[in-house]
Amino acid sequence: MSELFIELFSEEIPARMQKQATENLQRLLWDMLSDLSPENAKTFSTPRRIAIRCDIQASIPAKSIQERGPRTTAPEKALEGFLRKHQAQHSDLIEENGFWILNKHVAAVSAADFIAQNLPQILWKFPWPKSQRWGNGSQFTWVRPLHRITCLLEGQVIPFNLATIDDDGHGLVSGGQSEGHRFLAPQVFNIDNAKQWQETLYTHFVIADADQRREKIQTDLTALAHQKNLQLVPDEGLLNEVTGLVEWPVALLGKIDPIFMDLPQEVMQVSMRVNQRYFALKNQDGTPANFFAFVANIIPDDNGALIIAGNERVLRARFADARYFWDQDRKTSLENRNLNLKNVIFHAKLGNQYERVQRLERLAGYLAQQLNADEQLAKRAALLCKADLTTGMVGEFPEVQGIMGGYYAKHDQEAPEVALAITEHYKPCGPSDTVPSQILSVITALADKIDLLTAFFAIGEKPSGSGDPYALRRAALGIIRIIRENSIRLDIKALFKFAIAGLPSPLQASSDMNGLVEFIYERLYVQLRSEGSRYDILSAVAPTKQFTDLVELLKKVEAITKFLETSDGKDLLAAVKRASNILRIEDKKDGPHQGKPDHKLFVQNEEKDLDTALGSAISDIDKAVKQELFEEAMNSISTLRNTLDVFFDKVTINDSNPDIRLNRLKLLSQIDQAASMIADFNLIER
Repeated sequence: MSELFIELFSEEIPARMQKQATENLQRLLWDMLSDLSPENAKTFSTPRRIAIRCDIQASIPAKSIQERGPRTTAPEKALEGFLRKHQAQHSDLIEENGFWILNKHVAAVSAADFIAQNLPQILWKFPWPKSQRWGNGSQFTWVRPLHRITCLLEGQVIPFNLATIDDDGHGLVSGGQSEGHRFLAPQVFNIDNAKQWQETLYTHFVIADADQRREKIQTDLTALAHQKNLQLVPDEGLLNEVTGLVEWPVALLGKIDPIFMDLPQEVMQVSMRVNQRYFALKNQDGTPANFFAFVANIIPDDNGALIIAGNERVLRARFADARYFWDQDRKTSLENRNLNLKNVIFHAKLGNQYERVQRLERLAGYLAQQLNADEQLAKRAALLCKADLTTGMVGEFPEVQGIMGGYYAKHDQEAPEVALAITEHYKPCGPSDTVPSQILSVITALADKIDLLTAFFAIGEKPSGSGDPYALRRAALGIIRIIRENSIRLDIKALFKFAIAGLPSPLQASSDMNGLVEFIYERLYVQLRSEGSRYDILSAVAPTKQFTDLVELLKKVEAITKFLETSDGKDLLAAVKRASNILRIEDKKDGPHQGKPDHKLFVQNEEKDLDTALGSAISDIDKAVKQELFEEAMNSISTLRNTLDVFFDKVTINDSNPDIRLNRLKLLSQIDQAASMIADFNLIER
């Protein structure tokens, strides 16, 4: 195997694009090199480059191609397309049974020649989220101006020029050189192989491996914090972003002016994170520390004193702005701010936020009744939960909406549980976020998400494909998690019906309660699948995608899952499916075959035994299901296993006597009835 190394050196690549760029480079390269059996890939990324090394075969061996093309009567363009796809000539074709057959001998080609011919096409079509042109009329695009293309096979340059596919004659020539850190070591150096490239870059103050760079940043920041007996506030997203902003990370520690330490810690963290890419620190007791950490991309001559002073000065200005908003916002209570929500548009077709909080208040009252909570406090939390959207702090830092509402509610001396409900009503904000557990928080969060789904479905703004601009999938998953993790018993259909009734009259007519329930079901299906749970059992329990009680639905799924993990469960599933399949086939002939069988027509003991067992099992299953004792229901149906096995072994369903045949099919319908009281077993995978 031969080492292939490619480096694409450019101006600064946005941090958020680097990881995906390396994945795209490997994917496209793997597709291109499939005949060269690529393996052992390693990708690299820094703010100024993406690179990859892998092992490939030295050449593509000669081969013969034989492939059937279009019919001989097909249009000429179809034949031209087939020849173009295989880079063949008409002379390579023969006629056979009304089709054109391609017989072509493809000569061996070296890996270097193959790469030189095909790699430029990848670079021209590289899928950056955003790209730009530069230079004198070149049509080539890249995320930022591309300065160098390094392409080596076993240390030898594979020569190509992007101009070979550019009519304007602009392009870069591949080479075997790279550059170090822009400021610390900008010298150009020659490359022999990937290992030497990585080692030389390190001496030129560039850590090419993003994982190593991230680990160094984490280690250095943690060490700085420990020097002050502090802890680093975990922030994986910021760590990943900073990793993509520096090539030679140097961790530094700055101090926060004590006069700002009474600001809400969330405001301080957001201001540092969003505006400056600073890391927050905390004391050993968890309280905010008056220090911040950041990462520079150079080695300062004065141990960072000048850089630290400059960053402290910038942070003081940021916090001074936050202080102004904090002081001004508290001069007006949340209650008095509510009228200002009339000036905050929720959606052009759905009115303003003031109209929305009226719906939330109504929904919260309904939920409080259902969950035996304080109705007045629930309505109060819902009424005030959006008031902070009119504050200067949220206007400056949208990330703290809800959180600031909680702080301002405490300042207004609202009930503590109301303030907490306002703080938590957007939760969960993602799969790793916690769900609210305090009852008023649960009610306010559910009301917010139920109204969001109901309103946008009413105006036809349902998610389609990967598009979900209003985060309705996240809202549905939030509803599911809140209900699941708090074991809340709610009638989902009744809840959506009540929410629809609160919409403006024209929108009520366009609402679809069943569609909303189905949407929740589909999100639950996706969630169970991602958890590795038996999502097929969910389909069996609710085959129409309609349900009322989510907790009851999941209890059924859990009970059936446990049962089917046993040998009795697997055997019973097979027997029930067998009965159902026979019944389905015979129903198509002269069915449906329903109703209770006639005992007088039983001619074999196996029929009588099964009928007796079914009568007992159906009664027991009905009682257990009504009491939500689903494990007992599964135990009841499991008593049929041996009787079913003997029945199918000894009894011929399609007896020559039509009356006996009909009676036995009715017996099978009783099996189907017993099973369907729990689930549609036909939808369960074995």
